[in-house]
Amino acid sequence: MEKKRILVWDLPTRAFHWLLAVSFAGAFLTAESERYRDIHVTLGYTMLGLIAFRLMWGLVGTRYARFGSFPLGLRNVMRYFRSLLTRSPQHYPGHNPAGSWAIYAMLAMVILVGATGYASYNEIGGEWLAELHEGTAGAMLGLVLIHIGGVILSSLIHRENLVAAMLSGYKQGRPRDGIRTKHAFVAAALLLATLGYWAGGADLLPAPWSGAPDTASVRHHKTNSEHG
Repeated sequence: MEKKRILVWDLPTRAFHWLLAVSFAGAFLTAESERYRDIHVTLGYTMLGLIAFRLMWGLVGTRYARFGSFPLGLRNVMRYFRSLLTRSPQHYPGHNPAGSWAIYAMLAMVILVGATGYASYNEIGGEWLAELHEGTAGAMLGLVLIHIGGVILSSLIHRENLVAAMLSGYKQGRPRDGIRTKHAFVAAALLLATLGYWAGGADLLPAPWSGAPDTASVRHHKTNSEHG
């Protein structure tokens, strides 16, 4: 059957993916900075909120967003890896077996990183929990790098740009394999909730001029000195 451009990834799935990527990158880059500690914590809580949404969407979302569509069986995994050594590797419209396991691993890792981060931030569990948080964050980074490598390799093997597909939602496939609904309203709600949470915590973010004295205070002090 001739392949055509079909919709595979709905908007909520794509919004979740990129929001999580941005949040993790920001949280990792601010992990060692006391000045940006509140940003780090805010992004960490954002990741936990995004995971909660993804778990829900994995049950009620569109075809390829649902966990039930993930080919997790060991036979599926072995068959898929063997096919990569042939001229006709198995192609999946949604997640392939390796990608499915990677997604579950990242979901679990984010929960672990977030839970240990929450405990560490609230001084629960002692120093060992803070060290566990740092260790799991490093492991998460390693998993992300493996995921990126897998995406690049899979794109080359299957001759399709998976990064572009996660941006547009479209891949090449049989018309009957495509989904029909983008669920723009759900994606907009997720995006607005995330941005609203960030905006609500804007007072937590250090101003870029925080090291400079307040202009009004300087002017007030100067006036008092002149009258004194």
